[in-house]
Amino acid sequence: MTTLSVSRSAFLAIALSAAVVSSAAAQSLAPAPEAATGRIAKTSGHAQLYMVAAANPLATNAGREILRAGGSAVDAAITIQLVLNLVEPQSSGIGGGAFMVHWDEAGRKLTTLDGRETAPAAAKPNRFIGADGKPTKFMEAVIGGRSVGVPGTLKLLEGAHQRWGKLPWPQVIAPAIKLAEDGFAISPRLNGLLAGEKNLSADPLAAAYFYEPDGKAKAVGTILKNPAFAATLRAIAETGSAAFYAGPIAEDIVAKVTGHNNNPGDITLADLAAYKIEEREAVCGLYRVYRICGMGPPSSGAIAVQQMLGILETQDLARMGPGPEAVHWFSEAGRLAFADRALYLADPAFLSVPVSGLIDRDYIRSRAGLVSPEKSMGRATAGDPPHKRAQLLAPSDGVEHGTSHISVIDANGDAVAMTTTIEDGFGSRLMSKGGFLLNNELTDFSFAPEEDGKPVANRVEAGKRPRSSMAPTLVFDAFGRLYAVVGSPGGSQIIGFVAKTLVALLDWKMDPQNAVDLANFGSRNGPTELEKGTEAEPWKVALEAKGHEVRLLEMTSGIQAIVKTPEGFVGGADGRREGVAIGD
Repeated sequence: MTTLSVSRSAFLAIALSAAVVSSAAAQSLAPAPEAATGRIAKTSGHAQLYMVAAANPLATNAGREILRAGGSAVDAAITIQLVLNLVEPQSSGIGGGAFMVHWDEAGRKLTTLDGRETAPAAAKPNRFIGADGKPTKFMEAVIGGRSVGVPGTLKLLEGAHQRWGKLPWPQVIAPAIKLAEDGFAISPRLNGLLAGEKNLSADPLAAAYFYEPDGKAKAVGTILKNPAFAATLRAIAETGSAAFYAGPIAEDIVAKVTGHNNNPGDITLADLAAYKIEEREAVCGLYRVYRICGMGPPSSGAIAVQQMLGILETQDLARMGPGPEAVHWFSEAGRLAFADRALYLADPAFLSVPVSGLIDRDYIRSRAGLVSPEKSMGRATAGDPPHKRAQLLAPSDGVEHGTSHISVIDANGDAVAMTTTIEDGFGSRLMSKGGFLLNNELTDFSFAPEEDGKPVANRVEAGKRPRSSMAPTLVFDAFGRLYAVVGSPGGSQIIGFVAKTLVALLDWKMDPQNAVDLANFGSRNGPTELEKGTEAEPWKVALEAKGHEVRLLEMTSGIQAIVKTPEGFVGGADGRREGVAIGD
């Protein structure tokens, strides 16, 4: 079982990072989707039968109880997600979307499910273009109904349960109902984020729930009850997702979105009724002796991670160890991956995404040849992968935000890696009468629909799913056995967070806790980013000597990793959040 010790400075203050703007030659960096609230020192969790890892102890414990009751990995993931909706409302919930990667041990089958939000039928490419003809400022687009996409998380949970659930649907929902009714103590992290949040209290329901009458965030330890969410979950337990996508809950979502005073949206009951999850082909590739598998488009996560690892595979990272030499290669790999992502990645229902070409080993080796060991390339340009169709497209950086991640391995060896989101911290800042926050996922689309007269792949279109960087990942060893379950929140930085963890586990042989807690670093085809206040800071000088433009900034990951060993399971939960990795 994981043990926790809170460092002296942890959670004393919130780091309210403003956007960091790079030089004119590089992209602007979005503020962290969730501000830093300190670190918790942790040790790896150990278990023999099964293991869960998630971003809050209440959610993780609830998931373990489901596994103790004979539930599957999917059953546990459902319970964890619904409890996270309560205890980590800023990150995920049924008002948002998710991607799930599932491993069926007995059937030796890998399945990926897409529960990403969709744009309403009324959405147009100029959705986020202002009256002056220029893209709207990010936060102006976020707050209100215009940013809200049709939620997909609940459909994903229900669809996964129908395939792989063992316990009855009401049983896996029951822990969240009880917690919503009985209440839970506000954690230091939630309190810190609420205290730093400037827009949530403008919503009357959210203000009454999260804040005192004087406008201050409810204090650490305050018992927060959510009878409205309990009622929502009861309806879902009785009649399934139909209770959410039609009827009073759906009607309230539509009213909330379309009735916003300053920034109304256009979701309709027909949009909600039409929502469907999609089964996608997994994106898999080799890294040294391992097989790495994840989610395909509309997520760019697995493709970008594969590209980075393919470039890094050309180097002896084990010899380098963590340090400026490895970070140089890691950052250059990130530049190349993000350049391709900006041009080619979007919803595959709306354009041809050359997945096989982007992860082609010869193509990736040719990209690796662009990296100089001695000097940074600066800003990379997209490559020319095989199998791409002729498309007149313009690149667009686009930066995603929020999220949480859940990793589970059950007693049968089945596994779930699920990354789940409402996009920015606290989403659109709209709270439904059903007791949950609504996403702002449509701001994951590129605001400018075209560049230099060419359409942008990730522009807004009716029914389209915005590009994501979420990268729920399963790792298999040389014999095809499940080895690790990994994922992280962190917006577009997810790609680097997951790649770093994989390198730490597979090349540097770190235990999962040390791997997830290792300083974050990388590049999104802008400056090289080093996590402020960590062991990475001293690497700045050596990287600048190689021509890197270096930024020190908060890099608030929330990585959850489980590794399967001959002795059992070993897990790590990111010390930047409150979670644990536990099992029996």
